[in-house]
Amino acid sequence: AAPRKKLRAPKRKGPHRQHLSRRTRPFSLELSLFVLASSLCLCLCRAEDSAMENIVTEKKAEESHRQDSADLLVFILLLTLTILTIWLFKHRRCRFLHETGLAMIYGLLVGVVLRYAIHVPSDMNNVTLSCNVNASPATLLVNVSGKFYEYTLKGEISGSEINDIQDNEMLRKVTFDPEVFFNILLPPIIFHAGYSLKRRHFFRNLGSILAYAFVGTVVSCFIIGLFMYGCVLLMKQIGHLGGDFFFTDCLFFGAIVSATDPVTVLAIFNELQVDADLYALLFGESVLNDAVALVLSSSIVAYQPEGDNTHTFEAMAMLKSFGIFLGVFSGSFALGGATGVVTALISFNFTKLRELPLLETALFFLMSWSTFLLAEACGFTGVVAVLFCGMTQAHYTFNNLSPESQDRTKQLFELLNFLAENFIFSYMGLTLFTFHNHVFNPIFIVGAFLAVFLGRAANIYPLSFLLNLSRRNKITSNFQHMMMFAGLRGAMTFALSIRDTATYARQMMFSTTLLVVFFTVWICGGGTTQMLSCQKIRSIGPDGVERSSTKQESAWLFRIWYNFDHNYLKPILTHSGPPLTATLPACCGPLARCLTSPQAYENEGQLKDSDSDLILNDGDISLTYGDITVSTDATGAHTSGTPVGGVAVNSDEAPDWSFPWMIRSTRCLWTPAGTGTRTKR
Repeated sequence: AAPRKKLRAPKRKGPHRQHLSRRTRPFSLELSLFVLASSLCLCLCRAEDSAMENIVTEKKAEESHRQDSADLLVFILLLTLTILTIWLFKHRRCRFLHETGLAMIYGLLVGVVLRYAIHVPSDMNNVTLSCNVNASPATLLVNVSGKFYEYTLKGEISGSEINDIQDNEMLRKVTFDPEVFFNILLPPIIFHAGYSLKRRHFFRNLGSILAYAFVGTVVSCFIIGLFMYGCVLLMKQIGHLGGDFFFTDCLFFGAIVSATDPVTVLAIFNELQVDADLYALLFGESVLNDAVALVLSSSIVAYQPEGDNTHTFEAMAMLKSFGIFLGVFSGSFALGGATGVVTALISFNFTKLRELPLLETALFFLMSWSTFLLAEACGFTGVVAVLFCGMTQAHYTFNNLSPESQDRTKQLFELLNFLAENFIFSYMGLTLFTFHNHVFNPIFIVGAFLAVFLGRAANIYPLSFLLNLSRRNKITSNFQHMMMFAGLRGAMTFALSIRDTATYARQMMFSTTLLVVFFTVWICGGGTTQMLSCQKIRSIGPDGVERSSTKQESAWLFRIWYNFDHNYLKPILTHSGPPLTATLPACCGPLARCLTSPQAYENEGQLKDSDSDLILNDGDISLTYGDITVSTDATGAHTSGTPVGGVAVNSDEAPDWSFPWMIRSTRCLWTPAGTGTRTKR
């Protein structure tokens, strides 16, 4: 059979096929172009949004920078105005208001203007008020369209201030972090107090100063705390207490307001040349009791009994707090002294550093400031550490510095102290109107003023009575009244109160503390001159001689320490004092020659001027200068012993001694033993 042929459908002509291609291809091309255009538009929109967001962010950063610059300019203008007014007051010899009081007044005026005269237009469009969070974390991460933003907690805002967020933000800009005061402003003030200490009068009244600073501050703290707790109970009974206020809070308030800062009174004392012992008592007490008040407040905060109620009395918790007080204070004292000794050793050994006074001053400055930060980082108190570091460096390191560095360090810390103090007092006045969470309670305020008065009286009068039982140079009644009147509160009280304002009790304490500082600086500081006249306290005459003759005295323990310090520590840490070859036993000769610097041999037989601040003439004390032995009896008379060559020197021929162991008006070069002659120049 013949094979079958496959039947196929007839092919259609080309026009129909071309018609299908023309319909399909343009559709796919248009779809691709549409997707591409959409993607391109979306990318362009996103880029435009990102660019706009960056522009807005840059504008906000620029506005914030301008606002910060304006805020700092306000404080600079405040200090400038204060300095000009101080010059005017000194030129006119006006003593009714001190520079710190002026700074507070100018701060108050600027605070009033910022609070009530300047308003930022409200803009609530970018504010969301419906974010409910169970807690108030310090940092909040918010997811906005896949982007995470970090928000920082700034503080609580009352319901009445929601519409004034812009004004609150402006006022918050001029409110500094409390750590700024502790880490930047307080260290130069405290260091300058120790570095510029007039040690001769300080150590002459050391026992009394320690009694006022330690015992008096603790007594004042508990008197104020007990009195304020009674006021708190009264407020609770009549329904005027809006939050928790415990007995530990009252003790904390007593500790912070027990820190005295009689800077106004001391400035007037220095200008009028008031009795040096009164000046030393007030200055020494204020320097040490600031440190005591700080450590005491930290110990009160650390008081935590076991159990659910952490505000009940427990003996073990109290003993633990007392142990913390002793440990923190002694550790800070040791750290400050050790840092001062290290600085003295560096400046003593690396003598080539004296050839570059700029580097020498910079190293001295950094070592001093790092003492404060090191103590805080180790859990101690930087105020105590930097205070005793300043005293140690004034006693040892200062003698090793070059003359240029000695002048630079004195002027540098004096300038920093002046600017920091006036800045703090200006900020006090400003804070009265810029701080948002003030709590003013009339009962608490009146009770605080009465408690401060009673605490100061319990500090001064009983302790003065007890101290006069053993003092030969009595603290007279007019001195006691002046010390009672001069118990001003200042920078340390303010810094301690502003450090924590999170609770209702701390906010009330801060607001009341501001009023106490204002009153004491303006009223007590302004009335210092009148009080001196009323108490008939004598001053030093124009010839520099005290009109009231006082008998110098010192503690026996200090006399023992001074002998040890002068004979052994000073030669090791400084270039002054007698060489160790003259003070150590003969068996230690090689060690003495190794530890004694060549400058010590050049300075043999004489003391530097800084040593005169520590010289006291109480009791029989004798020191050896090379071949000459000089001693003093209880009356202050000076006798010279026999040199190692057999040549006796009569006390009548001895140089003109202003203080024991110090040659003041003449410098004598004793010839080698056996010649029997001396040369005076």
